[in-house]
Amino acid sequence: MNESITKTIGVAFAVCLICSLVVATSAVSLRDLQKENKLNDKRIKILQVADIYNPDQSISEQFSQLESKFLDFNTGMIMSEFNNYNIDEYDQILVTKDPNLSSKIPQSEDIAIIKNRENVGKIYFLRDKMGKIDKLILPIRGYGLWGTLYGYISIEDDFNTVSGIEFYEHKETPGLGAEVDNPKWKSQWKGKKIYQGNQVTLEVIKGKVEKGDKEAVYKVDGLSGATITSRGVTNMVAYWFSESGYSNLFKELDYES
Repeated sequence: MNESITKTIGVAFAVCLICSLVVATSAVSLRDLQKENKLNDKRIKILQVADIYNPDQSISEQFSQLESKFLDFNTGMIMSEFNNYNIDEYDQILVTKDPNLSSKIPQSEDIAIIKNRENVGKIYFLRDKMGKIDKLILPIRGYGLWGTLYGYISIEDDFNTVSGIEFYEHKETPGLGAEVDNPKWKSQWKGKKIYQGNQVTLEVIKGKVEKGDKEAVYKVDGLSGATITSRGVTNMVAYWFSESGYSNLFKELDYES
């Protein structure tokens, strides 16, 4: 009797051990695949906002058309290297948790409610055949209704005209704030102007942009029933194109040209 119970417990233990090993092995083997899939999801958004995405072609092959660079936000300086980081693996969101690699934003300036901004970001260039800048693809983020929206905005070589906008992660309400993913709404951004003079003027308004509005080039239709999300996107643009964001980059690029 005791021997039978011992054997039963032994078999059960062996089965549990084998199952644990199988689960652990699967988790480890899938981790790299999950990481790669997440990276590819972001890359697709970058390619889409750059308007060069082709679902029938290799993502990595298409992505090679873009030039990745580090950006020092404080100076606007573009860098090929930073602290021995591999630029493809550099996570600028992760470094905001490191006080040595990020800066706390004063509450009075934190209109996007991101709390910390990385000291060095990562941006992308799409160049024409002559090597001149065709588009800049810039990461943006800011708080909406339920959480932070993460995305990319592309601008033309005048550093003032929007070419496209995409979000790869958010927690907005389906059918309301989640309409930031609606292709029809995103298409409105193309051709909009960011700055009027030196002031960031582009905004998501309440309601629709009226025909004949002389300021229409600085306005995007609001998201119906999602006033807070609309305001969040407006604040996001205002922050990232201010002196705390990409303004210094544009000055540096103008100087170089």
